[in-house]
Amino acid sequence: MKKLMVLFVALITLAACGRPDSTGGDAEDGGGESHKISIAHLVSEDQSSHIAAESFKEKVEEESDGQITVEIHPNGELYPSDREAIEAVQQGNVEMTIPAVASISSFNKDFMVFDLPFLFEDYEQAYQVLDGEIGQGLLDDLTEQNIKGLVFAENGFRHLSNNEGPVESLEDIQGLKMRTLESPVHTATFNALGMNASPFAFGELYTALQQGTYDAMEAPVSLFYTNKFYEVQDYLTLTGHVYAPTALLMNNEFYESLSPDLQELVVEASEEYREEQRELAQEQDSEFLEELKAEGMEVNEPSGELMESFRDEVEPVYEEFKDEIGEDLLEDVQNASE
Repeated sequence: MKKLMVLFVALITLAACGRPDSTGGDAEDGGGESHKISIAHLVSEDQSSHIAAESFKEKVEEESDGQITVEIHPNGELYPSDREAIEAVQQGNVEMTIPAVASISSFNKDFMVFDLPFLFEDYEQAYQVLDGEIGQGLLDDLTEQNIKGLVFAENGFRHLSNNEGPVESLEDIQGLKMRTLESPVHTATFNALGMNASPFAFGELYTALQQGTYDAMEAPVSLFYTNKFYEVQDYLTLTGHVYAPTALLMNNEFYESLSPDLQELVVEASEEYREEQRELAQEQDSEFLEELKAEGMEVNEPSGELMESFRDEVEPVYEEFKDEIGEDLLEDVQNASE
């Protein structure tokens, strides 16, 4: 009887103790440490990146048996710019973010290669590079900045908008105050086109356009619609001047703290996120373009002659940044996308 009582007390003690989680609490019924992932991003809840992030959350929470919980913070509610969100991930103040890749170039200059204008002609060329050896190598290099690069996803091809009139020639954009991403390549590109270009935080852009701080901007179709830029921009020209990837990034120390099975789950959920988000992004581009027209935004297709003049004007940008990016990397990307 005494032995049974000792065994009983021991079992009760073990059950009460549990295994401490990463925040000092008890683990869920999965038996391992519990972790919280906060994802900070800039886009609204009805944009493809957020919708796919909800699927990521559902999969990770369900298949981790409660060991991981995910909180998503859209609309720049934690950080008004991609750069600040990336810094927060790097420092461990937040676990994940989904920035435009152009903003990553502030942390690793090799990523500037994707900011070059007219680098990719279509989605398949972009995927061939981003999902291949080159893209994976760039993501892996981010560990030097304490960032785990998980996958590339997309914002899509970017287009030019303004408040002055339809763009039918280079003269139509000369001198316009142009907002760009926080990328020196993007800024140099639009300055080469004769615009007065400067970077500005996305989270504050609507107000800046409303107040006339900028005349023009550029973005994928989905962001024009989901952020209601059609209320403060009258004309949209479908230039497709840059294919804009996004990336799913995680604090590397946090990733390394996960058990191997949870790391595998995060990677698998990220790959599923990529496929869902890209498919949805292209569906939204078609749907939202019609919505922009219905909202009164004037949309025009540039002529072949105009696009050729755009390409000619921005050619010096390649020469300006080839040493900083690296001629070998630029050549590898161009060869891989042929």
